[in-house]
Amino acid sequence: MKNKESGPMDQPQKFLIHALIFITVFWLMYGLVFGFMHAPNNDMYPRIDSDDLILYYRLDTDMKAQDIAVLKKNNTVYIGRVVAVGGDTVDITDNGQLVINGHPAYENNIFYETQRYEGFVDYPVTLEPDTYFILVDQRKSGEDSRYYGPVKKSEILGTVITIMRRTNL
Repeated sequence: MKNKESGPMDQPQKFLIHALIFITVFWLMYGLVFGFMHAPNNDMYPRIDSDDLILYYRLDTDMKAQDIAVLKKNNTVYIGRVVAVGGDTVDITDNGQLVINGHPAYENNIFYETQRYEGFVDYPVTLEPDTYFILVDQRKSGEDSRYYGPVKKSEILGTVITIMRRTNL
């Protein structure tokens, strides 16, 4: 038997097949499993700055307290910190204290009082199963559950894995 020798089209065909496989794997990984986005604003300052690049894991939508979530509410994408989960009762006192299940929340990474946004949410709020109360770290002016109410599990896009700083590069 004769060995078949490589023709001139074998190398380009192999390259195209490898490129197609690479593109497919890349699309699956970063289109279905992971997501990228730019931080839209400074609502999570000082942890996340505006325009920082955020990598999040799309398959994790079961959140727990202190997770940083990427969510879509009213056709807008937000980033925020989970402070309460389904079954919890959330209240915000007149002096800016966040209260979860009747106990003041200890948040060592928050530097501002948590004020109520009047006219949006009636407190105290008891969360339904598979809902979350999400607050931004910049509690003075950020849009979060004080503004748009509790977040359903179906509105969670994923959990933030890492942040890549883009400022001053």
